[in-house]
Amino acid sequence: MIKLAKTIILILISTNVIFCQPEYTNLASNYKQNWTPNDLIVYLNIPERPVNAIEGSEFVNRVTDLSIIDRERAVVSEILSGNMPSFSRKLKAVKINKTINGNSYELIFYSGCDYMAIGSDQDYFYIPMTPSTAQYLADSINCTLPTKKMVDIIYSRAEFKLRPQPIPPSDTMITVPVFWQHTDSIKQQFTQLGFDRSADSIVGGTKKDIIISNKIYSSDRNYQRVVIYGWHLSENNPIQPVYNGHIAMYADYSHGVRLISNLAFLNGDSIQIDDILMDSSLWLLLSSEGVINKPHYPASNFLTSLESRLENSQIDYKLYQNYPNPFNPTTTSAGKIRTSKQDRKKFHKRINDCPENGDFSQKADGD
Repeated sequence: MIKLAKTIILILISTNVIFCQPEYTNLASNYKQNWTPNDLIVYLNIPERPVNAIEGSEFVNRVTDLSIIDRERAVVSEILSGNMPSFSRKLKAVKINKTINGNSYELIFYSGCDYMAIGSDQDYFYIPMTPSTAQYLADSINCTLPTKKMVDIIYSRAEFKLRPQPIPPSDTMITVPVFWQHTDSIKQQFTQLGFDRSADSIVGGTKKDIIISNKIYSSDRNYQRVVIYGWHLSENNPIQPVYNGHIAMYADYSHGVRLISNLAFLNGDSIQIDDILMDSSLWLLLSSEGVINKPHYPASNFLTSLESRLENSQIDYKLYQNYPNPFNPTTTSAGKIRTSKQDRKKFHKRINDCPENGDFSQKADGD
C-alpha cells in the first residue's frame, strides 16, 4: 500500500495534477452575521488560531525568498486558516449621522481595529499585499476595503494614534525584510507608548490604506492599479494623498489592509456597504467622490475568483506519515484536484476510484 501511495503521487506529477489541501471554502457563503446595532465589538468570520500555527517571525523566514505570487498564496493560506493575532480579527462599531435630501440617517459600520497581520499577539507580522489578494480575502469573509472618506473617519475615531514610521525610498522597500523592519518599528512604538494590544481600541497611523475608489477603473491609466491613501500625521493631514500610479502587483512596506465588514446598519436595518456606495443618494455617507459603481478590485489572475478558489495555485500536496507508526493503523490521504476537467478525467482513468469531480482519497497501511 505504501508503494501504491507513492505511485499515486508520481501519477499526479506526471499528469500535472495539482492538489489543494486544505481546499478553502467561501467562509462568507454559509455564515450568518448575527450582529445587532447594539454590538460594539464583533469579529471576522475566520477560524480560531490553530495551536500549531507558525509565528509571524517564522512566516517571514518562510516567504522572504518567494516570488510575490507564491508569497501571497502563502498569505491567503495562513489567514484563511486562522493564523492571525486577535487585534487583526477584531472589528469596532463606528457611527455616522448625516442628513441627505432632508432625511436623517444613522449609519453604523464595523472597522478593523488594526491592519491585517499574520502570527500571534506576541509575534506578529503586518503583511502588505496586492489589492486583488486583499479583495479576495475580504470577499471570503463578507468584508470590503475602506474608501478615502472611511479612512478619514476611522482615523478621527481611533483611540490610539501612532506616529507614522516612513523608511527612506529604495529598491528594497518591496521586500519582506523591509516589511519586517517596519513591523518592528511599529511594535517598538507600541511598547514605548505602553499600548495594551488586548484593548478594544482602533489604532490609526500604522499604514497607508488600500482603498476602494473610482480611480481603480478610471481612464487616466491603461493598466490595472492599486489605489492607496492615508497614513495620517493628524486629522485631515495624511502623508499619502489618493494615488493610483502603482501597478496592481505593487506592494511596499507602507501598505496595509484594514478590513471593513460589508454588513452595516442604516437606521437600525441591515445593509451592505457595497450597496451604500452604489446608491445615488446614500453614497454621501461613505464616499467623497460620488457613486462608486464598482466598489471592488478586479479578480486576481493567480487567485482567480471565489467560484474557482485557488484553482491556479501551485500548492503542493503533501502526504504526512502517521508518526511514529507510519501507515499503521491505516492512514487516509485526501484532496481535491483543482485543475482542468480534462486533467481530472485523465487522473480518473489512471486511478479507478477517483471520481471525475476531482474529490480523491486513498488509504494506505503497513502491509
